[in-house]
Amino acid sequence: MNTADRASHLAIAAKRFPFLGQTSAEDLRVLVRTELGHERVLDDFVSLGAIGTKAFAPRTILHILSGNTPAAALQSLIRGLLIGSHNRCKIPSMGLPEVAQFQAALPPELAARIEVSRDLPDAWLREADTFIVFGGDETIAHFRARATPRQTFIAHGHALSFGVVFEDADFASVAGAARDVSVFDQQGCLSPHVIYVRGDARRYANRLADEMQRFDAREPRGAISLSESNMIRALRDDLAFRAANDESIALHASQGSTAWTVAYIEKPGFPHSPLNRCVFVKPLPANFVAELSEVRDHLSCAGIWPPTLENARSLAGVGVSRICPLGEMQTPPWSWRQDGQLTLAPLIRWVTAETLEEGTPQSRIAVTLGESPND
Repeated sequence: MNTADRASHLAIAAKRFPFLGQTSAEDLRVLVRTELGHERVLDDFVSLGAIGTKAFAPRTILHILSGNTPAAALQSLIRGLLIGSHNRCKIPSMGLPEVAQFQAALPPELAARIEVSRDLPDAWLREADTFIVFGGDETIAHFRARATPRQTFIAHGHALSFGVVFEDADFASVAGAARDVSVFDQQGCLSPHVIYVRGDARRYANRLADEMQRFDAREPRGAISLSESNMIRALRDDLAFRAANDESIALHASQGSTAWTVAYIEKPGFPHSPLNRCVFVKPLPANFVAELSEVRDHLSCAGIWPPTLENARSLAGVGVSRICPLGEMQTPPWSWRQDGQLTLAPLIRWVTAETLEEGTPQSRIAVTLGESPND
């Protein structure tokens, strides 16, 4: 099965998971061409200038997956399958059923390139050519210490996102903002914690609360633990106390539950949401770089409205690696450079063949330089 075949099968399977956004075979082939220079470079030597070049994928990738969003897990797995590697997936103890569901949607040849376990056998650690680790700083440090110098290590750590409304007199962005906050119950790195608004931010918070309620009526939040509910209640109590003491705060919250919370505040700084559909709305500060300085190293995505190039330019240097329209934060394209890095290229080992005689059998070259797991 070559790269084009794998892309076609992966796209068909991905269509069963709407949260992955648009995933066509062409999208995946473009990803290969963009990052690796040629669509067939994983399948055979191709001419890039005067030199023959071939890309070799890792034989085995070990994915350490977190349970916050299934999208990140499937995106990592799809990339590993696209380049032709064998993929071992360590899933959380509470499970990640979407991985098995995706595997079941694949043809046998691709499905056989996936192993899934809630445990982590020592052999998986020893035999991995590449580690891809999702998790907090402690998780990443733990597995980085377990990796050997010969093993490639790629980490996707804790990240924060936000939205910016530069202008929206008609509140056209509030439905999209509510969707970005609510999808995956705000558990992913692309989920906004704060929406900054230039103009009447207090009124925007009121309209956003209406949309959060509508979204919850259509798609209720998933079950959460007692401790998570208590964190939301504690936040609400704190905000109510501060508002009663004349701080500029307006609290909007679901009645009789912790299903959603919108809090307008003016205090400087980047407030951290307890997640599970709790979002802050703040006036856009004059010095946005200073506002974000404490969280700069953990910033991921900024959703903007209106989604113009001028507005994107104004945020390009604040620390985010992705800027997109507000309302589309949860569906990144396959061309997204996660955490500001290429996603396929760091996995690849390159072989170049110089001054080859015309007509040299390509199979002989591949055998001489090392068999590819793609063959």
